[in-house]
Amino acid sequence: MSTLPPSSLTPKLASHLLRLGFQMSTAESCTGGMIAANCTDLAGCSAWFDRGFVTYSNASKTQMLGVPEGLIESHGAVSEAVARAMALGAVYRSLAEVAVAVTGIAGPTGGSTEKPVGTVWFAWCIQGVCTSEMRQFEGDRAAIRCATGSHALNGLLDRLPE
Repeated sequence: MSTLPPSSLTPKLASHLLRLGFQMSTAESCTGGMIAANCTDLAGCSAWFDRGFVTYSNASKTQMLGVPEGLIESHGAVSEAVARAMALGAVYRSLAEVAVAVTGIAGPTGGSTEKPVGTVWFAWCIQGVCTSEMRQFEGDRAAIRCATGSHALNGLLDRLPE
């Protein structure tokens, strides 16, 4: 799957962001740009979507988003600290007031006992305030990536002010 499944998430998100006058950016690792692609599938998205950062490698997280190398070394790329730094970096390095960041292990390899395949950290930054959470998804690579994208957008919708 190249984008998230058809849903009402993106039009709802667009409407909400437009009402607030907010722009959005994404910082994606395990989804490889799927969240941004889903947003830009909607005509007129330039009114509320500023940019997407696809930072699959650790070096790109540091170079493009300003995630400190030491943070990645001490916590790992799939961690709360890195997800939060990615979200903050996406806001600070864009014109957006809102960002969502995802970093995880989509599989089928790369998991460990501490961080099995399907482990994903999310961070949402809204006007400088960051929240985060970890989810464990089941399924193959495509299912994990799709669930990650849906959860990221739902999480943003849940956190936006009225």
